[in-house]
Amino acid sequence: RDAKLTPAEVSKIVLVGGPTRIPMVKKFVGDVIGKNPESGVDPMEAVAMGAAIQAGIIAGDVTSDIVLLDVTPLTLGVETLGGLREPLIERNTTIPTSKTKVFTTAADNQTAVTIHVVQGERPMAADNVSLGSFNLAGIPPAPRGIPQIEVKFDIDANGIINVTAKDLGTSKEAKITIQAGTKLSKDEIDKLKQDAEKFAEEDKKKKESVDIKNEAESFVYTTEKLLTQDLKDKLTQEQGIKISESVKELKEVLGKTPDEIKPKLEALKALVNEVTTELYKNVQQPPQQEQQSGSSEQNTENSGPTN
Repeated sequence: RDAKLTPAEVSKIVLVGGPTRIPMVKKFVGDVIGKNPESGVDPMEAVAMGAAIQAGIIAGDVTSDIVLLDVTPLTLGVETLGGLREPLIERNTTIPTSKTKVFTTAADNQTAVTIHVVQGERPMAADNVSLGSFNLAGIPPAPRGIPQIEVKFDIDANGIINVTAKDLGTSKEAKITIQAGTKLSKDEIDKLKQDAEKFAEEDKKKKESVDIKNEAESFVYTTEKLLTQDLKDKLTQEQGIKISESVKELKEVLGKTPDEIKPKLEALKALVNEVTTELYKNVQQPPQQEQQSGSSEQNTENSGPTN
């Protein structure tokens, strides 16, 4: 499941550890995957040899190419609009590793953002483990969606996490370091994974609710901008009134259920599409200029993309 593979894509099964000697365990795994586990590996010897090799590497006595790769036990991400968790580094990613993602502001003239780092598998940030938060201030005032905030996660071989947020417009940045000592115990990790499965259906509904609300709020913002700026002098009075009323109706249901938000959102989208389509129909196309002899070859050569 973590590797996102189907049973048919698994080429070989190697079982290690004492319980794998139980015939029923071997049969169960073979039935699930569709092929029998390898029989040439002693499960207890494999564990003991692996521990001995790793001890030798740590002590500096082993200099071969054999290494033990550690992985992230849980997904790491940040909290975004509406309390959602945006994953950056998925669980079982080999470390050291790094990942970068660009975010933006959620409100006009926003001059600071809070980066809340969480660990876990559930879609809502509050349902995961909080690892820390920090602020990036000094962002120049601008309309929402314009500033570009680059968030970078760096995890070293010791499991220490460095999170950096950088405003790409001003190069201002802030960061936080999360020590490996904050690692969860195996039991805590297992419980978080179990909770993700246990509450999967409930979490799916929560996420859908936040997603539709975020989409509706974003479309309201875009539509109001069309009314007051982009299409202010191009709409008829009747068109402006219709759109304003539809925006008002959508705003009234933003705090309600997705089933109440969706129809109002779709109605506003349809109305805006209808109006903008009509505007483009009314645009007169400029008459095409006659091309002089020999010009077609030049136009063809320049029609491709430029660097």
